[in-house]
Amino acid sequence: QVQLVESGGGLVQTGGSLRLSCAVSGAILTINYMSWHRQAPGKQRELVASLTDSGTSIYTDAVKGRFTIFRDPAKNSVYLQMDSLKPEDTANYYCMMRSIPSQEDPYERTIWGPGTQVTVSS
Repeated sequence: QVQLVESGGGLVQTGGSLRLSCAVSGAILTINYMSWHRQAPGKQRELVASLTDSGTSIYTDAVKGRFTIFRDPAKNSVYLQMDSLKPEDTANYYCMMRSIPSQEDPYERTIWGPGTQVTVSS
């Protein structure tokens, strides 16, 4: 069973940086779409950044210019570089991918990671 494994969360001071990582555990054929989402206590989960297999990236306005999403195709991994962090960035961050399992099973699957906590202190 394909799973996503996230890492890189933690506690950081305002203005600091963190890099989140999300790796695929298990065999897949291709990854069509990758994204990072976050959910703060009492709030709905929101899209932070996304990246298509063609290289198009989109960011929510709150993180533009501070966060960067990128991938390592050789490792089937996606990353979120977070700079100039603010207390309002505090949330549980989730990785999501849409992938094709195999040539024998060519139907796109949506996979979510379990989340990694990011806390920014003021």
